[in-house]
Amino acid sequence: MIVVTGGAGFIGSAMIAKLNEKGISDILVVDELGTSSKWKNLLGKHFTDYLHKDNFVDALLGDRLPKIDAIIHMGANSSTTEKDVEHLMENNYRYTRVLAEWALRKKTRFIYASSGATYGDGVMGFDDNEETTVKLKPLNAYGYSKQIFDLWVLQNNLQKKMVGIKFFNVFGPNEYHKGEMKSLICKAYYQIQETGKIKLFKSYRPEYKHGEQVRDFVYIKDCTDVLWWFLKTPKVNGIFNLGTGTARTWNDLAKAIFTSLSLSPNIEYIEMPEDIRGAYQYHTEADTKKLFSAGCPVKFRSLEDSVKDYVQSYLHPELRYL
Repeated sequence: MIVVTGGAGFIGSAMIAKLNEKGISDILVVDELGTSSKWKNLLGKHFTDYLHKDNFVDALLGDRLPKIDAIIHMGANSSTTEKDVEHLMENNYRYTRVLAEWALRKKTRFIYASSGATYGDGVMGFDDNEETTVKLKPLNAYGYSKQIFDLWVLQNNLQKKMVGIKFFNVFGPNEYHKGEMKSLICKAYYQIQETGKIKLFKSYRPEYKHGEQVRDFVYIKDCTDVLWWFLKTPKVNGIFNLGTGTARTWNDLAKAIFTSLSLSPNIEYIEMPEDIRGAYQYHTEADTKKLFSAGCPVKFRSLEDSVKDYVQSYLHPELRYL
């Protein structure tokens, strides 16, 4: 059996779709559904059982579960604006450590989600080597909650026994429940329907024109291809970046959305809220040398092709799920 935590979430549910595509349905979905709409991400998915994340830990530590072949731990609070740091430490760090320690004892494959947010303002670059990782200073509490687990892994020399994935700006179907944390593509689609234009934040640094701030945008389908490769390649371990390795501007992204809808670009630049200006990343770009040196065969789609597939196959004319 394969456990997918955060299984009703964005990346977790997409990974279940990938497992189903590969003929695997002996899956335990672990999540905390509450009153959100993310249960819809499980529609059409094939899995053996569902457990609330707290009940899962109790059953896991009490040896009340069938044999587990792998844990794909995508469950976390991924809000970069979350203010409750104690919650982030318990939910993102402590919970991950409990699962990792169990997996180590049982010699079970363990793949967990870290984040590109650990790189902070990018002043130290985006190299996923160990020397850089230990020096990183995230800009927000979410990034810190991910960084502290990466540090625990390295301090205990466990990077050769598990896989950590530093996701960059992931977008694609199944993110519909994420509210303000949805990608610009998902938000902008509806902005265009309502107003005919896309709103982007202004730049507050002279070296970046409005909309020329850059991100490493990566499509969810490419992410699950990489996760599948790690699952099937247990000899490869470590902490890896997962991005395309090519930074693109918000203007590029906006233009790709308009092109996918056969419309001319219409972009309005708006003020950035003051409370996030100090923690805003102007440049992210995954260094992917380590990933490809490890033998990963995945070829990432271009931004334009990814946006076209998302907009035309999932957002237009109505929401569809992986």
